Amino acid sequence: MIPTDFDYVRARSLREALDAVAGADGVKVIAGGHSLLPMMKFRLVQPSKLVDIGGIEELRGIAEHRKGARIGATTTYREMIGSQLLRERFPILAEAASVIGDRQVRNRGTVGGSVAHADPASDMPAVMLVLGAEFVLRSKRGILPAAKRSVTASEFFQGAFTTALAEGELLTEIILPGPPKGAGMAYVKHTAPASGYALAAAAAVVGRTRKTISHIQVATTGVGESHRFVHAVQELVGTKGEPELVARIAARAFEGVEIQSDVHSPADHRRALASVMVRRAIEKALERAR
Repeated sequence: MIPTDFDYVRARSLREALDAVAGADGVKVIAGGHSLLPMMKFRLVQPSKLVDIGGIEELRGIAEHRKGARIGATTTYREMIGSQLLRERFPILAEAASVIGDRQVRNRGTVGGSVAHADPASDMPAVMLVLGAEFVLRSKRGILPAAKRSVTASEFFQGAFTTALAEGELLTEIILPGPPKGAGMAYVKHTAPASGYALAAAAAVVGRTRKTISHIQVATTGVGESHRFVHAVQELVGTKGEPELVARIAARAFEGVEIQSDVHSPADHRRALASVMVRRAIEKALERAR
């Protein structure tokens, strides 16, 4: 298929980008393009204007931020994999980025594009949830009540391909707070062979104090219409994370949760698969916790 006609703007600065997205109907932002372009080719999305932010240097890069990190929205997966700072403080990011798509996607795809697209089977949103990320959203002054605001990951993701981004806003950076002391992290994924997307995946962050779990967050992707926390794992706080207890909680983690069914996996199979991913993610995170 061929996309419908659209205007194309290649922004050279953040100001130009904000001007281009302000007050325009049907505008879409592109950086790497690996999520948006396929949808345009099938006319699932028909933007009137495409604003390219891929060349804006101020939106790229990884830097220390207090005890955490700041990641520019157009930072590529490859840059995240190679970042020493992220490997030391947030190794789950490199682990997740390394299993996204293929080499071409990792070289060109961007973290901001992934979270803004909010595909329910994409990898980064679940990781951002367990890390307690904040997304910095910018708009042209006077277009919205606030020209700059921060939204937590749990508030940002609102459903399949739906986020808290308002018209005229641009995701510019991701702020990660410092992880719990001695935290172990893991991302475990069962991949659909044809697409590289997750049939089911789980991200886990576990903190321990004297071998007792003091902090745990687990989130899944590929399971339902949106990325979600697994709240049942909070029962592990105050325990040592005994294998039998972890297995029991993972087995009932999705009771009462609507699981999506599609050509790749019926709901019952995906439910069982997701429980296994949750268990393995917790086990790996516990092994890595200091």
